[in-house]
Amino acid sequence: MDLSSINPLILLASIMVASTPILLAAIGEMVCEKSGVLNLGVEGMMITGAVCGFVVAVETGSPAIGFVAAALGGAVLSLLFGILTQYLLSNQVATGLALTLFGLGLSALIGQGYVGIKAPVTADVNIPLLSDIPVIGRIVFQHDLMVYFSIALIAGVWAFLKFTRAGLVLRAVGESHDAAHALGYQVVLIRLLAIMFGGACAGLGGAYVSLIRVPQWTEGMTAGAGWIALAIVVFASWRPWRVLIGAYLFGGVTVLQLNLQAAGVAIPVEYLSMSPYLITILVLVIMSANRSRAALGAPAALGRVFHASH
Repeated sequence: MDLSSINPLILLASIMVASTPILLAAIGEMVCEKSGVLNLGVEGMMITGAVCGFVVAVETGSPAIGFVAAALGGAVLSLLFGILTQYLLSNQVATGLALTLFGLGLSALIGQGYVGIKAPVTADVNIPLLSDIPVIGRIVFQHDLMVYFSIALIAGVWAFLKFTRAGLVLRAVGESHDAAHALGYQVVLIRLLAIMFGGACAGLGGAYVSLIRVPQWTEGMTAGAGWIALAIVVFASWRPWRVLIGAYLFGGVTVLQLNLQAAGVAIPVEYLSMSPYLITILVLVIMSANRSRAALGAPAALGRVFHASH
């Protein structure tokens, strides 16, 4: 065991990279749930985004176009969920689980001919002056554009929900769809838009895995990240900045266990690999023990079917 081989600066910088796909998926799911819709298909949308982004990036040679394709792929798959749950009034939990299974199967089919191919390189953005700051510059200001986009997205969603009329309407729909409908708001349309936003974010998160974090295509490569994103929304009590903290905590555990493996820590590798998921479950159990606290942030109409009487 040689812990001196772990560079703390690289470790902290790696946490930002490892957290980004979960952060993107979690903030999208949070907006979706704020509208009162529970979409358990995050994993399916992430893996679909991963394969769509990878295939398009390889064919065009442009990671940027790949990310756009990934967002579209995730949004289209989420639209299918939206039509089933909002128009055909299917059960949200069952439909979300089916969406995950469908996404996993579809991505495996699309990605068959792309196994073993390398993704085009995405360059890091070294921010002038800031990247030269000792310690902090290396940790924070020498990443790819998507890392900064994910943090900007958190700030944007926070501002949207807190300060805009549209954000207020979205939250109203999530708290009481009947009252929002009585006031003349188009509940189904608002929820569809929130669902598609969540799908696009999950698609971006998946593409980050296949284009930057592990620049290749492997079947099932999101490895449960979508489920972690769902857990983080609950952990964060449906608040954007807490989503950021939750994603970075999980990313930190993931990176730390990889570094401990590399350092030769005398713990079976299986225990280290399962540690991020065990810690996520533990946090949720602790939060659930105080139900009143966990319920404070949950939208009142979350998971409830809306049917407008004519």
